Amino acid sequence: MTKLVSKITDRDVDFAKWYTDVVREADLVAYSSVKGSMIIRPYGYAIWENIQRILDAEFKKTGHENVQMPMFIPESLLNVEKEHVKGFAPEVAWVTHGGNDKLEERMCVRPTSEVLFCEHYKNIIKSYRDLPKLYNQWCTIVRWEKTTRPFLRSREILWQEGHTMHRTSEEAREETLRMLKIYENFQRNVLALPVLVGRKTEKEKFAGAEETYTLEAMMYDGVALQNGTSHYFGKHFAEAFGIRFLDEDNTLKVPYQTSWGVSTRMIGGIIMTHGDNHGLVLPPKIAPIKVVFIPISQDEEVLKVISQITENLPSDISYKIDQSDKSPGFKFAEAEVKGIPIRVEVGKRDLEKDEVTLVRRDTLEKESVKVADASDEILHLLEKIQQDMYDRALKRRDEMIFEGTDYEEMKKQMKEKTGFFKINWCGDVACEEKIKDETGYKSRCIIEDEKTTGKCIVCGKEATSRIYIGKQY
Repeated sequence: MTKLVSKITDRDVDFAKWYTDVVREADLVAYSSVKGSMIIRPYGYAIWENIQRILDAEFKKTGHENVQMPMFIPESLLNVEKEHVKGFAPEVAWVTHGGNDKLEERMCVRPTSEVLFCEHYKNIIKSYRDLPKLYNQWCTIVRWEKTTRPFLRSREILWQEGHTMHRTSEEAREETLRMLKIYENFQRNVLALPVLVGRKTEKEKFAGAEETYTLEAMMYDGVALQNGTSHYFGKHFAEAFGIRFLDEDNTLKVPYQTSWGVSTRMIGGIIMTHGDNHGLVLPPKIAPIKVVFIPISQDEEVLKVISQITENLPSDISYKIDQSDKSPGFKFAEAEVKGIPIRVEVGKRDLEKDEVTLVRRDTLEKESVKVADASDEILHLLEKIQQDMYDRALKRRDEMIFEGTDYEEMKKQMKEKTGFFKINWCGDVACEEKIKDETGYKSRCIIEDEKTTGKCIVCGKEATSRIYIGKQY
């Protein structure tokens, strides 16, 4: 297959450059004078709108309500929970002046909103009847990243963050895992990302959390992308902020808290998992445009047939008819670089046989179908593309997961291949740190559905856990 887009670097030659080229050529983002931040262009934002629409509906099905918190946090409020502050201190952006006047107390631009929600919950939770509180926020946060890359790491991040309060630990833990499952189903079934799901180690958990659960996606190059987290806080923050409620037995108690979030980083995950040397490849369920019709000529009969096909498509199948004055070859290349799942080519020569040509973006395979069957075949093909994309990503992921049994041998293997290694671990942070310092691989998550037997790969002590390790973005 001839490559129609020549401005994209081969992903097997320079994956980082390939990623930047795809983001640019697909017109997902633009750069500005705001260093470390990005302008999300309409096509990129349309992907985020689809993510937001689908997830927001899932949140509301489970009783969550959307709220909006301030973007500034007074330093005294941020300092209420010291462990939390310590975790974010290096990335906090501070506001010191209002106009020409120096502020009496500096304020940070929110890196996350736990403390704001806690302050609010202290004011509104008085009785067990006020629980649970199931709130979510769609907003931007600021983290002063030193090295930035579109969607993956930016100083200003679009995301959602859920923050909930519960009467009992059991309810809060159930919430933590329920939201994790919603994320997992969304990423597997909508984004076609075969994420690994598990609990973070003590060292890698969120600052202030008792337990952190993570969704780890493997990119085409074998590097991990943390694609979402769900945290169980227990009473940690609630006690620090003095949140109390009068329970049914007429005693004051401390509620239990959770938080969970995903961001535009998932768009980076889509690009780096599914994209190819022609550009973006979008799973149909998240694509802003699912089908593009390209008339090879502006003949009246050609346009009539396109209209006939589109009229038979369901209302939720978004499509575009490219009637621009660009050449057909340019239109094909543009559709490919933008990752539109199906391209329908309609020309007079095809219509002489009462046919149109359907082109799959994921494989670039072509098929001719009868005009009368085109609408049904498009619907069938969209479902098949969605499933095939997941299956291919799963196969590649599984082929890049290796068993590590001998530490020195594993280090040799890491120089020859990229991916995740499954290892036995004793639970000692020193062993975790040694792996990171000597290989650059960090623990991704604890494998909770596998029985632990054998010795720690690092120190030889009895293993307490099985974990995935890998390099990360």
